[in-house]
Amino acid sequence: MPSLTAFLAAAGASPFMQGIAIIVGTFILEDAATILTAMQVRTGHVALSVALVALYIGIVVGDMGLYGMGRLAALWPPARRWITLPGGAREGHWFDRNVFRIVFISRFVPGARLPLYTACGFFRARFGLFCIAAVLATLIWTSLLFLVSLRVGQFLIDHLGTWKWAGMAGFALTIFLISRMIARLQGNETR
Repeated sequence: MPSLTAFLAAAGASPFMQGIAIIVGTFILEDAATILTAMQVRTGHVALSVALVALYIGIVVGDMGLYGMGRLAALWPPARRWITLPGGAREGHWFDRNVFRIVFISRFVPGARLPLYTACGFFRARFGLFCIAAVLATLIWTSLLFLVSLRVGQFLIDHLGTWKWAGMAGFALTIFLISRMIARLQGNETR
């Protein structure tokens, strides 16, 4: 993610270019993009409004993209033959009834979004409900992570000075590693 930081610095005073950089960053690693964007806000390089709007747009568009990938996969006949689910789930009724639960749980459980959001698309959960759930879950999760990152960023600025970026990279890496560890633990429990 150093390239996002470099791009944000190069974008300089152009809020539009900063927003584009943040949106692109969310497509790569959204948690890291959120953390680095919060640091940019804390250092005064990016306006708070630009940061939050771009983060929300990028993350929700990415979520819709995962749904869309599932819809496209459902159009491919071999994919439909590989997937077997009991009864009403096959027609997507289960996904329709549980779309909010699916989206909210997968927003907060590491590694769950890709399979569950694409499954929502594959089994034709109502796109409008999916979008509403994705927006609400993103507003909650991203806002929380952003606020924590702002606080951590201020601590790093106050205590590490020129080493603040190394500290923020360590913070982003810690978040990433913790999420991977949780995903592995959950994978081991389901076996």
